[in-house]
Amino acid sequence: MKEMKIALSIEEAADYTGIGRNTLRDLVKWKKLPVLQVGRKVLIKTDILEQFMEANEGRDLRDKNTVRAVSRKTAVT
Repeated sequence: MKEMKIALSIEEAADYTGIGRNTLRDLVKWKKLPVLQVGRKVLIKTDILEQFMEANEGRDLRDKNTVRAVSRKTAVT
């Protein structure tokens, strides 16, 4: 059985979700997807990524105006 990580890099998140790396970087830049900054490394928590995918199912993630933002607070509750 494969071990589930708590947080993924942009590249790992792209492989996990099928979303392109550049699209994920744009989502982070637009503050639609919260990240953890560890030095120069950007990490996305898997629970937040799952919530983001659920909230934006069927939406065009390349359109800044149609993407729903997810926050750490909503992921905790």
